[in-house]
Amino acid sequence: MDIALWVIQILLAGVFAMAGGMKVSQPRQKLASSQPWVEDFSSRTVRLIGVAELLAAIGLVLPAAVDVLPVLTPLAATGLAVLMLLAANTHRRRGETPNIGVNAVLLVLAVIVAWGRFGPYSF
Repeated sequence: MDIALWVIQILLAGVFAMAGGMKVSQPRQKLASSQPWVEDFSSRTVRLIGVAELLAAIGLVLPAAVDVLPVLTPLAATGLAVLMLLAANTHRRRGETPNIGVNAVLLVLAVIVAWGRFGPYSF
């Protein structure tokens, strides 16, 4: 199970590093073409979401890998789970139903990591 958790952590870290990197590096108007939900938020808020995703991506892997404050790994997973709940709510409100499925999958993966690393497979 430990190996499965590592695989999920690395997968989530990659997904959120890419998503967060896009939100931090691209202007909101450019993001709106592929992610229409950004129209509901200010540029500052979109960047804040991107920074949160980048920090969570780092937190999923780095603390456990270097064995410095490994409790940050399940905390990062918990933060991503909350972020996915909020994202799913935004997509529900906007009628973007297919995106809710993506949020649900990422939510489940984040919850699995949080459960495993807080519980029986902690570092």
